Amino acid sequence: MIEDEDIDLLLNDVFEIYGYDFANYSRASLKRRIIRLFALDKFPSFAELRYRVRTEEDYLKRFIEEITVNVTEMFRDPSFYKVLRNEILPNLGTKPFIRIWHAGCSTGEEVFSMAILLQEANLLKKSLLYATDLNPSVLEKVRKGIFPLNQMKQYSESYIASGGTKDFSTYYTANYGQAKLNEDLSEKIIISTHNLVSDSSFNEFDLILCRNVLIYFDKDLQERALKLFDESLGPLGYLALGSKETLKFSTIQSRYKQLDKEKIWKKTM
Repeated sequence: MIEDEDIDLLLNDVFEIYGYDFANYSRASLKRRIIRLFALDKFPSFAELRYRVRTEEDYLKRFIEEITVNVTEMFRDPSFYKVLRNEILPNLGTKPFIRIWHAGCSTGEEVFSMAILLQEANLLKKSLLYATDLNPSVLEKVRKGIFPLNQMKQYSESYIASGGTKDFSTYYTANYGQAKLNEDLSEKIIISTHNLVSDSSFNEFDLILCRNVLIYFDKDLQERALKLFDESLGPLGYLALGSKETLKFSTIQSRYKQLDKEKIWKKTM
């Protein structure tokens, strides 16, 4: 039986030794994932798990990867991408330059989805997409731009449902069960580690996407992240969250107006 006190000690180790602060993540979700890792790696005791995390930096990478959520896909929620395609990008296209931040981007499927939208709107050349996550391992997957080929059928269907009209297979090269996305989609993607818990704003953006990340934070950390996004958004910029996330009850809510039914808000002041 793993007690809450054990989780506290382990998370304190991770913060003290490596600087990763999970204190304000949803405790129930974290505990569930740590227990899963404990079982997967067949530790004889929780002390053994704690020892490996404390002493083996390579194992820490696995620990971070397992306790953070890295589930994502291309063109997830096609209606969301349809709004981006038909309403947001034409508006951003009037700007001389477009900066987009994918905060907590995980393995980057949504970043590449955005790159495809921008390319189809002839806006990719004047855009920069910042892909950030606290986990360096997932960012390496963004850098490679390689995804399982067996997922492409579903991605193609979501792309078409989002309003895409091209043959989705023209965006990648298939080889040995993997799909390598075209290099020209990666040229405008800047990849960097960034921790929403502890790092500050690093640029001014026209659109910030942070989807299905805040649901794993407690209220205080959600508020911190939303303030960070507010500081990082330029005038009349857009903030996009996940389907179960909201600005309601946050201190920045009064400065934003939600667009239709999608979880996209425009900064109004």
